[in-house]
Formats: sequence, C-alpha cells, structure tokens
Amino acid sequence: MIKNDELKTTGRQRVTIIIIAIFMLLSTFALYATAIMGNGNSNTSKTVSSEKQARFNELYQKYLDAVDAQTAELSKKYFDQFSSYRSRVKAFNAADVDEVVTKDLVVGDGAEVTDKDFVNYSAYYIGWLSNESVFDSSFDDYSKPTSLRAPMPGSTNMIEGWLSGIVGMKIGGVREITIPAELAYGSTEQEDIPANSALKFVVMLIDPVQDPDFEGSAELEQLFDELYPSTY
Repeated sequence: MIKNDELKTTGRQRVTIIIIAIFMLLSTFALYATAIMGNGNSNTSKTVSSEKQARFNELYQKYLDAVDAQTAELSKKYFDQFSSYRSRVKAFNAADVDEVVTKDLVVGDGAEVTDKDFVNYSAYYIGWLSNESVFDSSFDDYSKPTSLRAPMPGSTNMIEGWLSGIVGMKIGGVREITIPAELAYGSTEQEDIPANSALKFVVMLIDPVQDPDFEGSAELEQLFDELYPSTY
C-alpha cells in the first residue's frame, strides 16, 4: 500500500518475491511444455523435468515453512512493543499538513538510515488517514491484532514522504511521520486511500531481515534457475 512500485530485489530475495507471484503459473507451463516439445528423448526429458519440479515444490514448501517460523519469531519479539503505538492513531487536520513532519517516539541505537541508503532496514508500520481510518499496517488484523506480519524490507521504491521521513532514523527507533498529499499519492486514489489524502505513519525500524537458512536452500536456488531461467 505504501510503495510506488515493486521492491527491487537481488540474490536470494528473488526466490521470496518472484516465486510467490509466478509459481503456480510457471510450474503448470513447465510441465506442459515438457510434455509437448520433446522428440526421441521426450519421455526421459519429461521424467527429469517432473522430478526436478517435484523436488523444487518440496524445497519451496520448506522455504515457506522457514519464512513462517521466522515471521512468528519476530512477531513474538516485537508484537507487544509495537502494539502500544496503536494509541497514536488519532484524527488530524489534513489541511494543516503542508510538509513532512517527524516526531521521534523512540531514538534507536543501531545503524542510521541516510538519504543515500534506504535499504538497510526492515520496518513495522501503521498508516492512517486524517479521519483516523487505518489503511494498512503490519498487524494480522488491525482491529483485533494477534500477531505481526513479516516486516517490510527497505526500498527506494516508496512514496517520497516516507523516504524523506525516515532519514536520520536509527535501527531500533520508532517515529511518527506526517506526510502531505503531494508527497504521498497526490491526486491518485489508492484502494482505501482517497485522492489528495495526507497520511500519517508510525514506523519502527529493525535490522534487515534476511531470507531464512534451511536445509536445501542452495539447491532450491539452483533448481529455480534451471526451471525458470528467464523470469528475472
């Protein structure tokens, strides 16, 4: 909801994002293409491809399980702390918002976010409108939260007000950021965000979250490259 474009990813993060978007479509296509394009060695080729696909599916499920476990561990660590900032969600006068305004609720003691490096963090956040309506958050269910979703990785592909608003924050810090409409989505409506809306966020930065290690992670990457060589 708060991004302008998809996050830029490299390395193992391709497995995280690209597979989720294309997995079902490409797995079906791969098996279909193998079945109809072979010649004298078509049966052997089909068997090898099917075995690779089956192994890929098995490892990918292990990857998803590892991601779920990692998300649950982080939620257990940060849920109580971040839940306390739900009290910050209050109505505000959008007409008074003509520039990005920040207020540090907690000053972190980790690495600092600079205007040249917007990717050295992960974040939990709450975003709301001037009428106190929450349009997005890191909670599983904002009205009755029980856990936190996976933290959002840092990216340069965010609304301008977010990028300028987090400059100077340090890992472990919590900041309230008020953003005028022209530095958010301007005149473009975004699902639960009406056009020309000023926004507010509470943002908590944590260390960048890496893809979890699990048995078979290197093999999963190799199979992904073999089965889907032209997807990135």
